[in-house]
Amino acid sequence: MKTLIAKKIGMTQIYDENSKSLGVTVLDVSDCRVVQVKNNEKDGYSAVQLTIGKKKNLSKPLESHYKKYDVEPGEVLHEVKVDEDSELNPGTKINVKDFFEIGQKVDITGISKGKGFAGVMKRHNFSGQKASHGVHKVHRAGGSIGNASFPGHVFKGQKMAGRMGNQKTTIQSVTIVGLNEEKNYLLVNGSVPGNKGNIVQVQTAVKVNQ
Repeated sequence: MKTLIAKKIGMTQIYDENSKSLGVTVLDVSDCRVVQVKNNEKDGYSAVQLTIGKKKNLSKPLESHYKKYDVEPGEVLHEVKVDEDSELNPGTKINVKDFFEIGQKVDITGISKGKGFAGVMKRHNFSGQKASHGVHKVHRAGGSIGNASFPGHVFKGQKMAGRMGNQKTTIQSVTIVGLNEEKNYLLVNGSVPGNKGNIVQVQTAVKVNQ
């Protein structure tokens, strides 16, 4: 299995062998467990469903699903691909040291922090208009969004003001700088999308050989 789910604990700093300070994010994998195991014979492909955390007040279909495999209900249900000869079973607790190692590159996916409504300068890094003569109180406005008679409409995807953040975001090729086997923590260099307590997906980097 090349993908896990973890809970973002927060940020701290550690020191490398050269006494250089590194800002790291702590990811908790201690509560990650297997719910369902799928195979080629029955389902047509090999995969496992993972969950993490605890949750009450589930819908009846989800409650029955967890009860079927005798696994405590979690906050999310995430399916990842595995090899056919995987020995994972429902209820198996995931140990991070069995899947990742220090120095390895990973991609981390999560929901970014919501920033609310934002203008084009904050949202898209526009430079803004002139702050001198001839500009009347529109210094931070976006300016023209298209021609007049032709094409006569605004193109789809035009960069404009709007809701910023709160969307699926992936940070690629993040380095694992520490593993805490006792607490089943993962330390990665730099920041990770989302607030503290957010659940993120950690997988082997797709561009590791590029």
